[in-house]
Amino acid sequence: MTDQMIVTQPDITELEELVRQARVHIVRSIASAHGGHLGGPLSAIDMLVALYFGVLQIKPDQPDWPDRDRFVLSKGHSSIALYTTLAMRGYFSVEELDTFDAINSRLQGHPDMAITPGVDMSSGSLGLGFSGAVGIALGARAAGKDFTTFAMLGDGECNEGIVWEGAHVAERYRLGNLVAIVDHNKLQQFGWHGESVEVRLPPYTGNQLVDRWTAFGWKVFEMDGHDMNEILATIAKAKAHSNGPVAIVAHTVKGKGVSFMENNYKWHARVPTEEELAIAERELGEPTGGGAS
Repeated sequence: MTDQMIVTQPDITELEELVRQARVHIVRSIASAHGGHLGGPLSAIDMLVALYFGVLQIKPDQPDWPDRDRFVLSKGHSSIALYTTLAMRGYFSVEELDTFDAINSRLQGHPDMAITPGVDMSSGSLGLGFSGAVGIALGARAAGKDFTTFAMLGDGECNEGIVWEGAHVAERYRLGNLVAIVDHNKLQQFGWHGESVEVRLPPYTGNQLVDRWTAFGWKVFEMDGHDMNEILATIAKAKAHSNGPVAIVAHTVKGKGVSFMENNYKWHARVPTEEELAIAERELGEPTGGGAS
């Protein structure tokens, strides 16, 4: 996958191997930085790899190419997943992941479009990145550009009122060049308590997310956010729908790929110990001791 443009017929096995490698980079980078988020990046990485290696019209050697597709990580706390994908795609070296969250690094805890190649919108305050994506899509129409803007949100992020304000505006302007992908891993760090404070209820249950995006006038698709074939097929359907904005509700597992992190809200932002890192590396099919990234 050396082509600077879109991979027209991506090899699923190759994409799945890239996802595996990306998960290793993510857990090693967080361990090396002694800080950051793990659960959300691990649930989102399949979709990011699919986008950057199989969907987006981009030129990594020209990050500011004006006709590129745009991607906004509205759930900006999952930045290590985006940085890992950008590094593997060639925007900067994979070795730079070792600097994640350092005070002088280009790879800060939340994406900064002013310093990081490939970042199209700064994000972090929940909902604001999505609003920026709506603005980018509006700007594209005004400028006569035909690129597509993708935005990834967390399901807990969809608790924010600004998300639904943006959804309303996008529908009123019939933004057929905007696709929102909701990482529906059904677990947030702080949220609704279950029977005790140790139990977290999903931010949305049943068909609530699908129903609410539909109620705001969006075309809605659902997919398994860890099935590469399904991801690519669903995004293709979303791009083919040009009469208005599209929301994809992606069913995922928080902490995907590491058994003791999966579906455990405590791994939203916990740093693995050396022993836990070694276990995670083995479960991800990677020899231990390979460095932070």
